[in-house]
Amino acid sequence: MTSKIKPVLLTLCLIWTALAGAGSEPSTGLFDSIGARLGLNKSGNPYLEVDDAFAFSAEAGAQHIVARWQIADGYYLYRDKFKFELKNPAGITLGPAQFPPGKIKADPNFGDTEVYHNAVDVMLPLQRDAGTVDTPLTLQVQYQGCAEAGFCYPPVTKSIVISLPAAGMETTLPSLGAPANLSEQDRLARLLTRGNLPLALLIFFGLGILLAFTPCVFPTIPILSSIIVGQGAEQNTRRAFILSLVYVLAMAVTYTVAGVIAGLFGANLQAAMQNPWVLSAFSALFVALALAMFGLYQLQLPAGLQTWLTGVSTKQKSGSLYGVAVMGLLSALIVGPCLAAPLAAALIVIGQSGDALLGGAALFALSLGMGAPLILIGASLGRWLPTAGAWMNTLKSVFGVLLLALAIWMLSRILPAQGTLALWALLLIVSGVYMGALTRLYPDASGWRKLWQGLGIAMLVYGALLLVGAASGAQNTLQPLQNIAGASSGKVAAITSEKLPFKRIKSLADLEREISAAQVQARPVMLDFYADWCVSCIEMEKFTFSHPKVHEALSGVILLQADVTAQDETDLALQKGLGVFGPPTLIFFGQDGREKTNHRLVGTEGPEAFEKRVRIAFSANLQPSSAI
Repeated sequence: MTSKIKPVLLTLCLIWTALAGAGSEPSTGLFDSIGARLGLNKSGNPYLEVDDAFAFSAEAGAQHIVARWQIADGYYLYRDKFKFELKNPAGITLGPAQFPPGKIKADPNFGDTEVYHNAVDVMLPLQRDAGTVDTPLTLQVQYQGCAEAGFCYPPVTKSIVISLPAAGMETTLPSLGAPANLSEQDRLARLLTRGNLPLALLIFFGLGILLAFTPCVFPTIPILSSIIVGQGAEQNTRRAFILSLVYVLAMAVTYTVAGVIAGLFGANLQAAMQNPWVLSAFSALFVALALAMFGLYQLQLPAGLQTWLTGVSTKQKSGSLYGVAVMGLLSALIVGPCLAAPLAAALIVIGQSGDALLGGAALFALSLGMGAPLILIGASLGRWLPTAGAWMNTLKSVFGVLLLALAIWMLSRILPAQGTLALWALLLIVSGVYMGALTRLYPDASGWRKLWQGLGIAMLVYGALLLVGAASGAQNTLQPLQNIAGASSGKVAAITSEKLPFKRIKSLADLEREISAAQVQARPVMLDFYADWCVSCIEMEKFTFSHPKVHEALSGVILLQADVTAQDETDLALQKGLGVFGPPTLIFFGQDGREKTNHRLVGTEGPEAFEKRVRIAFSANLQPSSAI
């Protein structure tokens, strides 16, 4: 009997030892997990020891170190709590850590922050001085994590001795996927320089198609449409396609050449043709073309203006190939796209690598993508456009109104907001009158006649509201009576408070002073590059910066704004110092005064996406630290 009991008791002891975690070495695996859940672990509490929750290791190559953590189920590590330092560098410098993407978590201690579950590998590039040999290094790392159940560990500091192989034994870093510490434009630039070139150009073409539907490119539609409509009886699908293709190719070539020059010389592509005199001249040109659409004279530009535009002939019509090419050239410069991540990526490639051919190819693909919808619209217009009769005159008048709207849109960059509002009011009122808003409607009138008059009355009424709004000092076409309504209810202050309280800076010295002051206050900083002629900047102010959630996300952040409208030497020096090609660009700085490079925004972003960007960038800065 005794011989049978002893094996059973021995087995029970072994099982108990495994469950309770007895022994000199920490146990891992199934038994340790079960023991922890049953409260039988050696610490006497339901949470794992920190080394069991976050098992740390590291391995080294000649030019890098990879720090690894195996994270137990139900636990996570904070991305912003990692710190790395070499204790005996001996001619070796630690580069910026490269993190994989994490997940956003609504943490009870630090708010919305980026965390890692299961496992995380962090790449640490090394810069070695010439002559360094195989040498042991001491890597010191600091990290902090929590359990999903609510318990948070104090910051942990570990040191590990690593032996590096001799320099030169490794030429490339192992891939961890697309580095998460690269901004969108930097990732696109990397795709161009290191990826599959045909695929990269195809991606830029697709991004160009998306840019075609932005407010900065959309005005080219009435320009091209008016050219095709101006053909009159000569137009057909084939002719419309050729005209559209010539127009788009001229835009693409012009924008490519301008972009290459801008990238090589560091010039601002958007500001190249934003002089008030230039904008006024081309607004007058569009007004002249619109009046021709109304039948006030033949659609034939004056000989002197034709000579100035084409330099080829004094008898070219706006629908000729020469005239279309010139209009495409001017459209690329005047109503070209606002700065966006794909454009910035191409400029980065040109400016940093000097590879004008590669950057130019990306710009050309991007421009063709922006023009692809125009070709489809132009060819379709040639298919269904009437060739004669009253329909043609009506359609020409519609495009004439669109050209007038384009002229007002261009003038809005240099006119006061109230003046622009008054011009929109006049356009709507006059258009409403022409549509029969004040004409007597007979009972037997056709349904179309009633529809046009109804639309005309609506335009007349809204135009009158805009005129009243302009007189009251309003600036928003969507809220022309905001000042009147606000004054009557005592809420003017609430209306004006929708704008973010930016503090203007001008130079690099101004920026350094403000960031130093922010460091003293332990506050993060957001810098916005703005210009009056930047349509996307105005779009960000109206639709993103005015959103309540964005205001909430930016509470506690010092807001700076660089107005680079003038593009003088100080503006250009500031842009060059920060690697900014133009507005809109937003840069985020942490409490330590360093830029959060992976969160830099080039172009526009909706309020929801921008709020998320802000909370991730400042996740560790906007919440008070809790003692653990």
